[in-house]
Amino acid sequence: MRALRLVAEQQLELHDIAAPGPPQAGEVTIRVRAVALNHIDVWGFRGMAFAKRKLPLIVSAEAAGEIMALGAGVSHLSVGQQVAMYSARTCGDCRPCRSGCDNLCENPAGIMGFHIDGFACEQVNMPARLAVPTPPGVSVTDAACAAVTFSTVEHMLFDNARLVRGETVLVHAGGSGIGTAAITLAKAAGCTVITTVGDTVKSTKARALGADHVINYREERFEHIVRKLTNKRGVDVVFEHTGVDTWNGSLLSLRRGGRLVTCGATSGASGQINLMQLFQQQYKIFGSFGASIRNVGDGLQKMALGLRPTIDTEVAMEDFGACLERMRNRDVFGKMVVHIAP
Repeated sequence: MRALRLVAEQQLELHDIAAPGPPQAGEVTIRVRAVALNHIDVWGFRGMAFAKRKLPLIVSAEAAGEIMALGAGVSHLSVGQQVAMYSARTCGDCRPCRSGCDNLCENPAGIMGFHIDGFACEQVNMPARLAVPTPPGVSVTDAACAAVTFSTVEHMLFDNARLVRGETVLVHAGGSGIGTAAITLAKAAGCTVITTVGDTVKSTKARALGADHVINYREERFEHIVRKLTNKRGVDVVFEHTGVDTWNGSLLSLRRGGRLVTCGATSGASGQINLMQLFQQQYKIFGSFGASIRNVGDGLQKMALGLRPTIDTEVAMEDFGACLERMRNRDVFGKMVVHIAP
């Protein structure tokens, strides 16, 4: 089978390698149909792994495909069924896993495509419990954006920040994959959405997607505009994933008792916080990493109801590297999807 592998820092190669053997008990073999790019792919490409890994490494953490074969004991899936694949190899046995919190697994093997072989290959064997069925009517392109993008937003906005109808949310980097998904899901939940973008083209697209207010952060201090838009009250929730560049402004954008949820640090990982501001304003700050398997299913169900991911580009495996470069340069609005098998 063909597989796209990282063979050295910033060096991708398309190889012919042996296909996996028959699935073991409790496993399935999946024909990978499409993968979606995320910033974790950029980090891995640049050598920013958080733990030791062995190269060459098959890339990509987010994918969808169809079941090719079932291992012994697998009865809840069927051959030919379309699935989205959970993005981490969790143990399934520890207390968090048993309680449905796989993203808090105490014994993970790693993140697919980052620590261990990922999904940018034509076939993969994996535990059946990590394959989430796709509802009828959801395309493989959309399903490929479920296991990281929609699930991360589900976990951030609704599990952690507890966003509810009528609230106002500030979504940073509204042109990114999770930014576009956050706009879509927050609007569907009946919320007012303020978002930040870096140019006028993305501003127009963000408004078309449903954002109520769009701020070009290159031209205006977003925290000042947010205070004006909310009559100095501040927003209920900040959806933060850009890091140090927006951290202090995000806190200033919150109302008293507001909630900030963060899952990323693309502009830098080390920030500062005024502790008096924190306790006097009674902010609630949530760190959010990944999502649960339930979140993947919830995102797929919302796709089935018409809340589709924003797709920027669909390409073949040979163009994976070019897409990484576009993502690194922030030259994207929404998701880039790479088709693996026809």
